[in-house]
Amino acid sequence: MTLSGKTTYIVEHLDDELGPWSELEYLAIAKESHENGSQFCLSSLSSAFKVPEALKAVPSFTAESRSVEELYAGEKKARVCLLDPAAAKDLSPEDGETFDVFLFGGILGDDPPRDRTKELRVKGFEGRRLGPMQMTTDTAVRVTRMVAEGKIPLLEVPHVDFPELRFNEHEATQMPFRYVTDKDGKPIMPQGMVDLIKKDADKAIDDLF
Repeated sequence: MTLSGKTTYIVEHLDDELGPWSELEYLAIAKESHENGSQFCLSSLSSAFKVPEALKAVPSFTAESRSVEELYAGEKKARVCLLDPAAAKDLSPEDGETFDVFLFGGILGDDPPRDRTKELRVKGFEGRRLGPMQMTTDTAVRVTRMVAEGKIPLLEVPHVDFPELRFNEHEATQMPFRYVTDKDGKPIMPQGMVDLIKKDADKAIDDLF
């Protein structure tokens, strides 16, 4: 059981704008969090940031101009686990008993990866790793929920690396990330993501963010 009885997933959004890729990911995180009785928060939002109406409509979603450092100051800091590719320890089911806030540095999912988490690492939050592979933001939250709340060991989370998305006989693209897979072994992606990827198939992955 978590410290507050409800788990919170926070993405510290480090950009002034929100691209279509990230919007779909955030909406997927918000909906899945609501379905599982947890909360999803975007923090450090600038005054110019426009929260999409679809995201506002999800009951468990909150938008914060304050940083995580402000939201969880003092003794509250110990409740927060930073998901950090450079952490010394992997996330474990036991961490769900220690932490009730899981923090992610946005935007994740860059290819090649940029160390966006360093801006949070220096603030002293305790870190855990999700393994060696780069994940999209929604995948990272999904894996964290499965481990911390679902008590599934990290190595037992079903996944696929670098899946190929085939649009037709002549058109396909390989995604440079790890994804959780569904019961049919297919990568779980936000609703509308495959259509967005197909639409932007000729663009570099970075241009989608």
